[in-house]
Amino acid sequence: MAIILPTVLASIKAGVGIIGAGKVAILPFLLAALAYFHYDQFDPENRPVDRKVVDKEYDFVVVGGGSAGSVVANRLTEIPSWKVLLLEAGGHETEISDVPVLSLYLHKSKLDWGYKTEPQTEACQAMIENRSSWTRGKVLGGSSVLNTMLYVRGNRRDFDHWVRQGNPGWSYEEILPYFLKSQDQRNPYLARTKYHATGGYQTVQDNPYSTPLGVAFLQAGQEMGYDIRDINGEKQTGFAFFQFTMRRGTRCSTSKAFLRPIRLRKNLHISLWSHVTKVLIDPESRRAYGVEFIKNGKKQVVLARKEVILSAGAINSPQLLMLSGVGPAEHLQEKGIRVIHDSPGVGQNLQDHIAVGGLTFLIDPPVSLLVNRLVNLNTALRYAIKEDGPLTSSIGLEAVGFIPTKYTNQSDDWPDIEFMITSTSTPADGGTQVKHAHGLTDEFYKEYFSEINYKDTFAVFPMLLRPKSRGEIKLRSKNPLDYPILQPNYLTDLHDVWVMREGAKAAVAFAQTESMKRFGTRYYSKPLPNCKHLPLFTDEYWDCAVRQYTLSIYHYSCTAKMGPANDPYAVVDPELRVYGVAGLRVIDASIMPTVTNGNINAPTIMIGEKGADLVKYYWLQPSTRRRRDLRAIYNVRLGATCPNITSI
Repeated sequence: MAIILPTVLASIKAGVGIIGAGKVAILPFLLAALAYFHYDQFDPENRPVDRKVVDKEYDFVVVGGGSAGSVVANRLTEIPSWKVLLLEAGGHETEISDVPVLSLYLHKSKLDWGYKTEPQTEACQAMIENRSSWTRGKVLGGSSVLNTMLYVRGNRRDFDHWVRQGNPGWSYEEILPYFLKSQDQRNPYLARTKYHATGGYQTVQDNPYSTPLGVAFLQAGQEMGYDIRDINGEKQTGFAFFQFTMRRGTRCSTSKAFLRPIRLRKNLHISLWSHVTKVLIDPESRRAYGVEFIKNGKKQVVLARKEVILSAGAINSPQLLMLSGVGPAEHLQEKGIRVIHDSPGVGQNLQDHIAVGGLTFLIDPPVSLLVNRLVNLNTALRYAIKEDGPLTSSIGLEAVGFIPTKYTNQSDDWPDIEFMITSTSTPADGGTQVKHAHGLTDEFYKEYFSEINYKDTFAVFPMLLRPKSRGEIKLRSKNPLDYPILQPNYLTDLHDVWVMREGAKAAVAFAQTESMKRFGTRYYSKPLPNCKHLPLFTDEYWDCAVRQYTLSIYHYSCTAKMGPANDPYAVVDPELRVYGVAGLRVIDASIMPTVTNGNINAPTIMIGEKGADLVKYYWLQPSTRRRRDLRAIYNVRLGATCPNITSI
């Protein structure tokens, strides 16, 4: 008891400090139960140790310990002679971030960067100042600590399309082994297929808790003519239960998966609370040789003998490139930054998945997830002792459906809408945390949702899979602590509006199936505030509706895209080396040329796996070492200045 009591108190203090006191009444009891029954799992020695003072030089410096960076740090330190420093701007995840149902309570917490976009002219009309709240993990494990843990790989055509855009080595058949390499599939039926594997670092499992709605969701999909399938298998179109990056009913972040098992490797140093402000690049040789970062209020410098690897994510990686002099020359000059290399694609090509919010369906039986039924001592003890129960639900996400609209080829297995189907909805907590996390205005929520607070409901979020609208990220100033300008340009391409309209119409049809009618399902048909002047269910109404509650699914990507040398907007080559600068790579979701067909955490982990292998191949193959070193000195677009380089 002398050992357990301090752990209990520390757990309660950490959890309350992250999300604030009073937000979840059961929180102190939940944390106390977790610490009592599993105090050995929360022993701080199980976490990687924060390096208080870093060495002067490493072989590799990895910036960002998120979904890709954790993988890169793990795989590079498999080479005992390589010394690696991982720099992370945040600290450790906590007991509260492990509880799946509480993920929305982490939004706008101390674990979140708390970004907001610029006001949107064509979308987000229900949001405060028409701005979308962009959640990003500022914690070891990155956004895998804050996300809903959905394990969706994308569509094979996504990756084959990357190859057609000039990126050899990234076809589906070539990247599938990297999905398998990291996976520890806990569903025995899926594990025996060629599309899944066991024994990897990243645990993937079914959710241990499901409401009676879950099976009905799949049956409704069948009534609509779709198969129930493994959406990470041979085909994607169809319905399935979601799979999650969970382990024994709790979140399995990339920190927990890839870093904790190797915390005793002597060649891996991890420095937390370390905000990288600049990549150091020699302006003459154009070689990256280290980074500047701030820790404990002091600016520090660390050198890299081989490479600097940016895995800071699709917001911070392009921001760091621009702060370091790599980006659109005119923009950098405007901010007073010396241009090392004019790379017009840095920060451009921004893509994100958005969904239609507010599609809520009332039901009769009391089987949905409501906060006032979830939060009690019984569910807390069930979670802590048995590792199941409603607290293991990922905010009610149970089933997924991939469907084609009339705007894509119906016979081609490349759907353009993803149904994220939840056994709960926005007003299930009475207008507290969900409204806050999504950034909805008080006026919108009160007018539209208040009359169904705490009612039994489910929701369908039709997510646009292949947006045509493109945004950009720019520097606000040359001060590295200033948040960048985030302009997603949501719904500026009418094609996106039309596809989301069809997704909304399909969601209403989904709720009208016999499987859903058994629950007394009816669409909550109150007109949205800005659309009351339009006839309900018409195309004009839906075109208006998708511009109101426009919900980001937090899949920011493609801002330092991979591409061939003849693409002026390509930032990295197919081996993820930054054009124009030697010794610098980007390995994260920003290198995607186009966003994948689904939630992007699994593809980002894959990028980390493949990126690490590309680094190993570069440095461990003597036969290609000299040629590659020389070619890396110059941007290949400037080959005319070095005429003999192609013959080396």
